[in-house]
Parts: sequence; C-alpha cells; structure tokens
Amino acid sequence: MKLKTTCSVFICLVLLSFNQLLAQPLSKKTIFTHADTLRGSNGPGRNWWDVTKYDLHVKFNIADSTIKGYNNISFMVLRKGSIMQIDLQEPLIMDSIILSGPDYKISSKIADFKKDGNAYFITNKNNSSIQQLTIYYHGKPTIARRPPWDGGLIWSKDKSKSPWVSIACQGLGASVWYPCKDIQSDEPDSAEMHITIPDTLVCVGNGHLREQVKNDDGTATYDWAVVNPINNYCLIPYIGKYVHFGEIYKGEKGDLTMDYWVLDSNLEKAKKQFKDAPRMMKAFEYWFGPYPFYEDGYKLVDAPHLGMEHQSATAYGNGYINGYHGSDLSGSGWGLKWDFIIVHESGHEWFANNITSKDIADMWVHESFTNYSETLFTEYYYGKEAATAYVTGTRKKIVNDIPIIGPYGVNKEGSGDMYYKGGNMLHTIRQVINNDSLFRQILRGLNNTFYHQTVTGKQVENYISAQSNIDFSKVFDQYLRTTQVPVLEYKQNGYTLQYRYTNSLPGFKMPLKINFKGQRWIKPTANWQTLRLYPEGDNQFSVDPNFYINTKKVD
Repeated sequence: MKLKTTCSVFICLVLLSFNQLLAQPLSKKTIFTHADTLRGSNGPGRNWWDVTKYDLHVKFNIADSTIKGYNNISFMVLRKGSIMQIDLQEPLIMDSIILSGPDYKISSKIADFKKDGNAYFITNKNNSSIQQLTIYYHGKPTIARRPPWDGGLIWSKDKSKSPWVSIACQGLGASVWYPCKDIQSDEPDSAEMHITIPDTLVCVGNGHLREQVKNDDGTATYDWAVVNPINNYCLIPYIGKYVHFGEIYKGEKGDLTMDYWVLDSNLEKAKKQFKDAPRMMKAFEYWFGPYPFYEDGYKLVDAPHLGMEHQSATAYGNGYINGYHGSDLSGSGWGLKWDFIIVHESGHEWFANNITSKDIADMWVHESFTNYSETLFTEYYYGKEAATAYVTGTRKKIVNDIPIIGPYGVNKEGSGDMYYKGGNMLHTIRQVINNDSLFRQILRGLNNTFYHQTVTGKQVENYISAQSNIDFSKVFDQYLRTTQVPVLEYKQNGYTLQYRYTNSLPGFKMPLKINFKGQRWIKPTANWQTLRLYPEGDNQFSVDPNFYINTKKVD
C-alpha cells in the first residue's frame, strides 16, 4: 500500500510538472507593461536592422556563479534608423560598447547609452550597411529556480559532485545570459560560442566543435559554431564531465552526424536508450522532410533539467526511461514504447528551429505540430490504430482555459492547450483533408517553403488551406482563437437523422465523418439539416472519434 501511494504521488508530480512545462515559462499576466512591450515587440529600436551573426565569448566562473565576456553582433542596416535596442537582463551589467564599420577596422566606443529596465538604447549614426557591435558585460545572471519551466542559469552538480552547468531560457529570453536582440523574429544567420571553463570539464555546444584550446591558467576554451540560422534561446552551452559517442545516419540529404554527449556515469545507459534517436530521424524525415541542419549535425546532450529543443544540441533529461519520466501522457500505453524527450524535443528541429514563429503568441506553430509529431512517430512504427489511441488519449488533458494564440507584441504566449488541443486540431484537419499522402506533402511542404524562416501563424494557416484546397480559416479561428469546442447536436428518429453545429463561430461548417447506416460524410452548419436513409441496417449514430468535437443528443 505504501509503495502504491508513493508511486501515485510520483505520477501526479510528474504530470503536474509536464502541465507546467506545457505552460512554459511565462507568468499569467493580463495587464501588460512598458517592459513587456519593449521585450515582445519589433519596435523602432529593432525594426531597421537585421542580425547576421553572434560571435559570443564567455567565461564561466563556477566558484561564484558569475560570467564575463563579450558578444560581437554583426548586423545589416535595412532602412534609416539611429536608435538600437540591445537586451541584457538584470542583474547582468553592460560594461562598454564598441561600434565598428563594414571592414571592422574603424571602431568607436559608444560612451552614451540609456538603460530602460532590461533594454539598452544605443545611438548609432553610422550609415554603413554592414556593421558590428562588440558589447562587453559581466555579472551574476538569474539562476533558474525550476528549469526549464522557470529558466535561467543552472549551476548544478552531477552524482559525483562535479560541476554540471547549463541554461534554459525559452520565453524568458537569451538576454538572461548574453546581450542580443532578444526577439524571435530576428535570428542570426550563423553563430559561434567561445566558452571558457575549468580545464577539468568539457563544454558541449550547438553545431560542430571547431577548436579546443587549453589555457595557461587552468582553463580551457571550447569553440562551437553553427552555420545555419538559430533561435536566440537555442544557443546554449553544456558544461560537465562529458564523454562522447556517435554514429553516421544515412538520411535524405546524405550522411548526417548524430553525436551523443553524456555524463561519464551515464554512458552505458545512453548507448541503449539513444537508439530511439535514429528511429526518430527515420520517422520524421519521412513525415517532415530532411533534417533541417545537416551542416551542423544532430546531438543529444545530457542536461541538468528535463529537456529543451536547443538546435543541433537537444537537451536530454528524461532519466533514460521510456515515456515521460516513465509515464504515458496519453494513457493509451503507446507512449511507453518510446522516449518522450527524444521524440518531442527532436521534433522541434522542424517546428520551432526550422520554422520559427515571429511572435511568441504564435507558439502553437512550434508546439501543436511537435505535439502531433508524437502521434506521427507512433503511427510510423506501430500503425494508425495506435496513433489514434495516442492522440485521442491526450484529450483529457485539454483545459480550454484561454485561447491558444496569445496577445501579440508583449512576449506572451497563449494557453498550454497549444500542445494537446493543437495536436488534436491538426489530427482533425488531417481527417477533413482525407488524403494522407497530401497531408504528408503539406507537412513536408511547410518545412521546404518556410525553410530556415521566421513566420506568422497566419502564414502557416494560409499555406495549409491553399495546399489542401480547403478553406480552414474558420477551423483555425475556432480552435486557436476561442475556447469553444464545437458541439454537434443531433436528433435521431429511426432512419432519419437531424444535426447542426452549436458552440461554434458563425460560418463554421467543418465536414464530419459519421457512422450511421455505414460510414459517411456530412457537412453540418449552424442550421438544422436532415439525413434520411432506408430503414434497413444499423442505425446507431456516432461521430468518427478522430474528429475533436463534442456531441449532444437532443429531443
């Protein structure tokens, strides 16, 4: 009895943690401040220049949890402007700023910059089209209280008491640890990290390791680089007692390096558990198209938190067990057949890292598709019935508290329903399209059309409607912009069926597949319609469970 109670409590805590992960990691504010607007909008300090590269140099002082360094921000001038907004979160301190022209030889120190909370405003009257800012800074950055949900710097220790350090900052923002233009709509085209740490430890980063230099003061500097565009919050170092193994995956674009960096104590477990990584790659290249970052490789990295989609260096902290910390979030049993973090966080390489929402309000573009990637993975290996059981099993976690799409321009996402409800919305759209080959073509087409781009949610909505030749605008409005789940009301009298939609937006008329004297399609609207059939045969009525709606029998 005691063991059973303990297990129940553990499962409840795991599910609570996951629900908080889904809501990650922003507070539930309804009144927005000037600081929210500065953080979340593409305002006059941001909209006239475009970041082309971050070249980041940072020393981690583990003894006192401080960092010190500088960031070379290369950028292009898009239109006339003079005030630049650079973000760096307190309590970090900006020390000095150097502005360089196109050849980076003629430089000038910017002595006057204004601070407004976590935003710094710099006057730049240089008319050159290509420029660079070098920003020096130092301090003791915000410590993550409960990563990845409540993010910041993670100063942890492994089982042997050796330092284990990383960062989780989605939503909170990369400016929690380095100065940058902290908005999703502007990704650097490439990035480098030069991370200095004690030489007894190893640093793992995004992309490929270009150089490792042992310094004369008991430190070592690791140079990691990506050659593809990258989200600010995805640029992350991992510091610890890491060891490495890997493999070459024969993918759609040729040889892909798949590298695994784990704590030395986890090596044998990782060699078994990480077999899900090439399985994931095979399934997702089938559904979504080629892995988007062949040039930078794919990595799984032991992390001191649950997990995060750090591009080409996915954070892994699932305890080397299947499911989500050993639980099946769908309740169907199929979620225990694979490692949730490997599948889900890797799915973000296509939806979040390849296709990135410009505004965090459209995070459903990241999370709804990636949630549905779990269903597609299940289908690829275990069949359609298993996939249906998985996706419909997650509906019990939908809360319909607030709309999935959040308010724009204030760094605020919408409901955590972007996961389960968003995944079920996509599953429903797939049923309406009624052509799995076309649906797969749309998924692959999204990743090809918006390859390495930042997008609005509307662009994704319009693409699906255009490619399917079905106007899904009301469907997206219903599921993304309201909390109302459509209800099919019906009256049944022998071989006569009457039906209509309620609890739906004006003009909502999504087709449905039903069972009534065999399987057939109906096209409900807000008005009553009548279906009369011959009296023989089974007249038991039901809606295909693959559609996320409610039904109600009325007199």
